[in-house]
Amino acid sequence: MHLILLSALCSVLVSVLLKLAPRARLDVGQLVTWNYLAAGALCAWLLRPPLDSLTHPDTPWAALLGLAVVLPSLFLVLGASVRSAGIVRTDVAQRLSLLLSLAAAFTLFGERADGMRLLGLALGLVAVAGIVVRPESSTTGSERRSWLLLVTVWVGFALVDVMLKRIALAGTPSMAALQAAFAIAFVLMLGAQLVRHLRGRTRLAWRNVGGGLLLGLLNFGNIVFYVRAHQALPDSPSVVFAAMNIGVVVLGTLVGVFGFGEKTSRWNRLAIVLALVAIALIAMAPRA
Repeated sequence: MHLILLSALCSVLVSVLLKLAPRARLDVGQLVTWNYLAAGALCAWLLRPPLDSLTHPDTPWAALLGLAVVLPSLFLVLGASVRSAGIVRTDVAQRLSLLLSLAAAFTLFGERADGMRLLGLALGLVAVAGIVVRPESSTTGSERRSWLLLVTVWVGFALVDVMLKRIALAGTPSMAALQAAFAIAFVLMLGAQLVRHLRGRTRLAWRNVGGGLLLGLLNFGNIVFYVRAHQALPDSPSVVFAAMNIGVVVLGTLVGVFGFGEKTSRWNRLAIVLALVAIALIAMAPRA
């Protein structure tokens, strides 16, 4: 179970780094750029994805390019969300994206909709509504922005799951797809940062390189520890899935509330409990 804990810890630390970035005078765009250099290099070195699968004539390059655009865009939204809505609500919204992934599995990929998962889906949707409710101390203008960011995080992570599923169905292994997406995302983001630099919107700085490499290490750590946990518990995928998602929600809540003094409303706290129940129900549901 230590692998699951390490994966969840890396996920929460990604949010912490993004939240602290403005205080450390770090540019999030540059952080995200160098993150993909680190994540891509570590993926190639440690996971050794089967890149020969990318030479197949049926490789869905259009989908891979779309994934390479969505991933960094979602990372930027995630950074804005943890600063505006807080780590607690952002991490819960991110983990509840599994509801949309589950709905896509029912409607697009032909999975059986059993009662247990439907109950988890229903509770999870109520939890989403509770998460976007503003804390009492929030102002109307800032909360409208937070609400939009949380919904974008929720939808965006589900979109990534669906895109990876589509790519896998085309015959491309998920790790190879991520390796390609990381490489393309790095090139696209580096180009965007050079344009920003030349236009005087920001200046490239070494501290952003260091921060971005750390972000990439944490981002990749989340992935590799999760993969290793599944390999260590091959007969208990639902346990790994549930423990990982519940772990992120619990750790994110503790860090947000006690580490950053984030305020949560009564509805937010109820939503966190419902989210935990929904994740457990979905994980325990029998597979067809």
